[in-house]
Amino acid sequence: MNIPLSGRIDSSNAAEVENTLRKQVGDFRGTIVLDAAALTYISSAGLRVILRLKKDNPDTAVVNCCPEVYDILDMTGFTEMMTVKKAYRKLSIEGCEKLGEGSNGVVYRTDPDTIVKVYKSPDSLEEIHKERELARKAFVMGIPTAIPYDVVQVGELYGSVFELLNAKSFSKLLNEGEPVETLAQQSIDILKTIHGTVLRDGELPSKKQEALGWAAACVPALPEEIGKKLTAMFAEIPEMNNMLHGDYHIKNIMRQGNENLLIDMDTLSVGHPVYELSQMFLAYQGFSELKHEEIKRFLGIDRETATAFWTCSLQDYFDGRPQTEIDDAVLKAQIIGYARLLRRTCKRTPDNTALIEHCKARLCALVPQVDKLYF
Repeated sequence: MNIPLSGRIDSSNAAEVENTLRKQVGDFRGTIVLDAAALTYISSAGLRVILRLKKDNPDTAVVNCCPEVYDILDMTGFTEMMTVKKAYRKLSIEGCEKLGEGSNGVVYRTDPDTIVKVYKSPDSLEEIHKERELARKAFVMGIPTAIPYDVVQVGELYGSVFELLNAKSFSKLLNEGEPVETLAQQSIDILKTIHGTVLRDGELPSKKQEALGWAAACVPALPEEIGKKLTAMFAEIPEMNNMLHGDYHIKNIMRQGNENLLIDMDTLSVGHPVYELSQMFLAYQGFSELKHEEIKRFLGIDRETATAFWTCSLQDYFDGRPQTEIDDAVLKAQIIGYARLLRRTCKRTPDNTALIEHCKARLCALVPQVDKLYF
């Protein structure tokens, strides 16, 4: 049962409000949702009305609270006793610059100081709050990240708001002529900080557990011996507690003044760095292998620039290592990347037979060349 509350509820009208509520509820016993969108103030007398209502209907909730009402409910302990939800500030993205798009959301600049990541699913609030906590965790551990400071409603969707004063993505800096070598080095400096951060067991999700699902999903599409070897090699990748970003590319690195900051922290996990390199391979190469123009839509740069950035990134990441070792690591990252892409394509766009066959062909060619998928 949904019941709206409005105006002020204090000692002058609490009894009247309670009588009205009792008449509306009657003999109903179930979930009661008190919609506080139009409620501007509630005193202790009004709080006692809610408590008595909750006693008869334990699943009573209060939603769409303005900040002032929410603070009263929070301060008096109601947020610990029952479901209490804030009303989210409404934000329009009409006419805003689109900075990038991932599988989970689209990032817009709403003004020179602010960007918002709008999640594609209308049921994303839990995911948004999870990303905020992950960003805070990374920040405390020394990862240069922008922490979202607000949650907003965008039409029927929700978004996270970041304060990034006049920040530009590395993609935009590349298009403005900043050298590939310089930005690749700065990108890898942050990545090494991430990979050098070791967490305790259970602090972040294990990327290996997710990756085992990629391999398993590929088996029906591959020849038996290729599928068997692929899943065995995935299983042998060691569990590690090194932090991984999970979606590391030039659209998720922003420069604000003289500081480079990461956004899009909802994919943080732990695992072997080869998983990160596999995702970077897909971003800079794999996603656009069949259609080179896709790289422009995804990252905002041409394929030649993306290839140069990927090459420089590898040289910087494996600083001083022989080229043969770099090539071996890339080969392993490619296999993991093609497995992930095959699984994703079969699940999301099964009619894209060209890409499915391409991934299958690449896995059949590459899997026999290696005996393990880690370095």
